[in-house]
Amino acid sequence: MRIGLLTGGGDCPGLNAVIRAIVRKGSNSYGDEMLGFHDGWRGVLEGAFEPLTIESTRGILPRGGTILRSSRTNPYKRENGLEHVRRTLAEHGVDGLVAIGGEDTLGVAKRLHDDGVNVLGVPKTIDNDLGATDQTFGFDTALHIATDAIDRLHTTAESHNRCLVVEVMGRHAGWIALHSGVAGGADVILIPELPFDIDEVCRLIRRRHARGRYFSIVVAAEGAIPKEGTLEVSSGRLDEFGHVRLGGIGHLLEREIEARTGYETRATVLGHVQRGGTPTAFDRVLATRLGLAAIDGAHQGGWGMMTSLRATNIELVPLADAVAALKQVPLEEYERLGVLFG
Repeated sequence: MRIGLLTGGGDCPGLNAVIRAIVRKGSNSYGDEMLGFHDGWRGVLEGAFEPLTIESTRGILPRGGTILRSSRTNPYKRENGLEHVRRTLAEHGVDGLVAIGGEDTLGVAKRLHDDGVNVLGVPKTIDNDLGATDQTFGFDTALHIATDAIDRLHTTAESHNRCLVVEVMGRHAGWIALHSGVAGGADVILIPELPFDIDEVCRLIRRRHARGRYFSIVVAAEGAIPKEGTLEVSSGRLDEFGHVRLGGIGHLLEREIEARTGYETRATVLGHVQRGGTPTAFDRVLATRLGLAAIDGAHQGGWGMMTSLRATNIELVPLADAVAALKQVPLEEYERLGVLFG
């Protein structure tokens, strides 16, 4: 078979491990020929690709990012996008595509499959918010980076009697914020699933001061929002999938906490630091297992499916199930951990 690979959406530690696994097993076990499309769906639209071989993918296992590069291109937002995809695959004899991505990339993959294109998905997102899989690769790495940052900020917060706000990634799901906050001993954790009350945030911080703890750590997901009518949050421009460019909740909290409590407050926005660097051992292994299952799935005719981690097993699940709804933090889990705050 001739298989096309692409990586779409935000880059993520572990992408290269998936590519390597697919190329190695496809070449060694099936005699496949691999094409790597550049810049996500843009490469498929424009016919921009490179051959992928065992030799060309040597040494990429521990590398962060993606050797194929990425973009947030949506073929269905481009004129005659579906026709361009079909033409590219036909012209280059591609039997099917393996799309490695998150909600948006796999949403396109699902639509293409519905339109008769052979596509199989591999789940990727540091936010860990894809349905139909227990965990996505990249999350463990991002979690370790965020936790390490919180550990480091603890010492400077305590030394200067400051309140430090740490803004982490998480547009619609607070998995990174919750898990890094708990692991790092944060005093307040704010997630997108539950609008926060700024007065309650300040109450918890004041309570710590009353107990002789003159510093606090607040961890906020970038998508955390205040209760309606309590604070005004600015919005940015939209990408091709209709998502607002986020960022700013950390600095908003910095201003509000200091103004309301009188305690010196500083914000740290981790941003793309969470996406970069070498993947953890867990993410390398998970990404490799998902990649191996993807090429097997292609040869089993599993188009329209996605590789998935279920307990300790890798399985194929329908793409429709994966993109039907975001996997968010259950409120009962957040509330159970809330006893640790303040």
